[in-house]
Amino acid sequence: MGITGISLGIGPPFIWLGLKDYQKKRILSFINPNLDPMGAGYQVTQSKIAVGSGGLWGKGFLRGTQCRLKFIPQHHTDFIFSLLAEEWGFLGAILTLGIFLFVLLKGLDICANAKDRLGTILSYSVVVTLTLHIIINIGMVIGIMPVTGLPLPFISYGGSAMVGNLLAIGLLQNITMRRFD
Repeated sequence: MGITGISLGIGPPFIWLGLKDYQKKRILSFINPNLDPMGAGYQVTQSKIAVGSGGLWGKGFLRGTQCRLKFIPQHHTDFIFSLLAEEWGFLGAILTLGIFLFVLLKGLDICANAKDRLGTILSYSVVVTLTLHIIINIGMVIGIMPVTGLPLPFISYGGSAMVGNLLAIGLLQNITMRRFD
């Protein structure tokens, strides 16, 4: 068993003792949001209700009750996918994921056809970063991942995230443009 096995066995209790109360509540509410449904688990619980209430076709544009009646506070930021799924339904959510998939596959195509190693690494990094942001945000909204504060690329409200995402796409476009030199 080496030092790593020992530290993994001893470390977690000491890490738990070093956490602040709000951090412990966040971890426990991730494991079971129903432990504190009006506190730390509120946002996730309401988000899951919104996603489920959208059904197949959704409730219609500006007709979602969970988001419009402020059951999900600040739904335009990190929990925008719950609004999308409630108003546009399962089909709207799948369409959104399809658009993301198209962008990511185009990024992988750019990666495969890059002229040099730097272009390959940069384009791969952009694709991986966007993929992780999409997976973590949607996982957070549907309650299978902890609430982390990562925005949904190109959809969530926020200037700096949007600028970063647009710069990343611009980088991919630059790599594509220089492919034929």
